Amino acid sequence: MTKKQLKITLLPNGEVKMETIGIKGEKCLDYIPFMEKLGDLKIVKKEFTEEYYETEVTNITNESDNVEIQDFNY
Repeated sequence: MTKKQLKITLLPNGEVKMETIGIKGEKCLDYIPFMEKLGDLKIVKKEFTEEYYETEVTNITNESDNVEIQDFNY
């Protein structure tokens, strides 16, 4: 499982760029209010990375039955 991260970059022109890493699909949008509050900012532009279009897969293994379940979070 990939570690979830928030990358913050301060650009020379004064803009702040924030990027989620390791958060797949639309779940990254849940972090917008947090990012706005963290930087006392208003998000004015969103750009989606490849991760936005990916699906997060959660593997759960039940060793007693030797069954593996994959939960595709959409």
